[in-house]
Amino acid sequence: MGLSCPAVHVDHCRTAGRVPGVLCFNCNSAIGLLGEIPGTVRRAAAYLEGNSWKPTLVAPGVYQLPS
Repeated sequence: MGLSCPAVHVDHCRTAGRVPGVLCFNCNSAIGLLGEIPGTVRRAAAYLEGNSWKPTLVAPGVYQLPS
């Protein structure tokens, strides 16, 4: 959450039926739009950080591209 991002919206998990916390409107909306899937959120963060297309060295001279 950003500095001007007041946490005023109660988040809820539809599948578990629990309240994990309180978020700002933008963060709550973003998580919902990303399908509440942690892997999707991580890929979005990697994209924003500029890491989404960088290959990973897995062995000397062998690189793996992100999937």
